[in-house]
Formats: sequence, C-alpha cells, structure tokens
Amino acid sequence: LGLRKSIGFIGMVLPIVLAFGKIVLGSPGILDSISAYYYSVMREIFVGSLCAIAIFLLSYRYERQDDIVGDLAGVSAIGIALFPTAPDVSATEHQMMIGWLHLLFSICFFLTLAFFALVLFRKTDPDKKPTRRKHQRNMVYLCCGIAIVVCLVLIALIQFLPGHPWLQPLHPVFWLESLAIIAFGIAWFVKGETILKDE
Repeated sequence: LGLRKSIGFIGMVLPIVLAFGKIVLGSPGILDSISAYYYSVMREIFVGSLCAIAIFLLSYRYERQDDIVGDLAGVSAIGIALFPTAPDVSATEHQMMIGWLHLLFSICFFLTLAFFALVLFRKTDPDKKPTRRKHQRNMVYLCCGIAIVVCLVLIALIQFLPGHPWLQPLHPVFWLESLAIIAFGIAWFVKGETILKDE
C-alpha cells in the first residue's frame, strides 16, 4: 500500500512541480512537453522523480502478472530518464537516435500504466462479492485508464498534424502528457487505499 501511495503521489505532483519550478527558478512559460524539462533547471527533479517511480515499480510485488508489468514499467521509466528526448534546436544525429529510444520507452511506460488501470487494478476475487467501494474504485480505474489511452492517441495525432500557428503556443503535448501522468497517479493513489477504502 505504501508503494502504491508513493507512486501515485509522485505521479500527481510531477507535472505541477516541473512547470512551477521552472517558472520560479528559471524562466517564465511552459515547455512543449514533460520530457523537455530535461533541458531546464528542473532536470534533476525530472530524472530523480522518474528513477524513484522506477524503483517503486521494480519493488512492487503482488501477483505474477502485476510483477511482470511493474518490472516492464520500471525499466521503461529508467529508460525515459537515462535517454532524454532530442533538444528542439540543433539536435545531432546521435541525440536524435537517443530521442527515438526515449519515445519508445515513453510509449511502453504509458501503455503499461494504462494496462494496470484498465486490467490489473479492476480484477476481482471470484470467490468474493465486490463491495460498493470496489465498484467505485473500478470506475475510477476505468476512467484513468481511458484517459491515459486517449491522451496517447491525441499526442500521436498532434505529431501528424501540419503545423498550425495557433496550436504551438497552447503546448498541447505538455497538457496531454500531464493529464496522462496525473491519471496514472490517481489510479495508484486509489489502489493504495488512500481514498475509497472498503468500509
């Protein structure tokens, strides 16, 4: 339960800390993506938070399927931290290659988190009748999982859209990534029985 709460807490506050930390300690404005904060004054917070999430996920032990998916998500989180996205300006061929690895780890990370929320967290003991609270928690997990998947799809669609002058200043990828991360954090926070615990 403690691991679940810790993972959930970090997930919920990470986008907020990165955005406000950069504004207070660095320069005004929001960056185009969560990963772009690697190239800001918040680099250590970004990398440290991902490594903390990775350690918690790798340490997470429940049922065999949970262990496997948790290990996959943990390795993906480490990959995101150690292989940064390519910088927006003057990226070398080497940095672009590392950026592709970052993208692959990010997709794997978010998909495993969606799988946790949509499948693993919603499992019910067949020998027990689900409680009212369990039904409520399952609804939260379902909404969080759907939010993660929808955000991923929208991010993919944005990458294929032709450039629109009005879209870039809105930083859509940052907001969609933030929503997906917060949704993942809420799911783990609820799974940690912080709220909607059985009476």
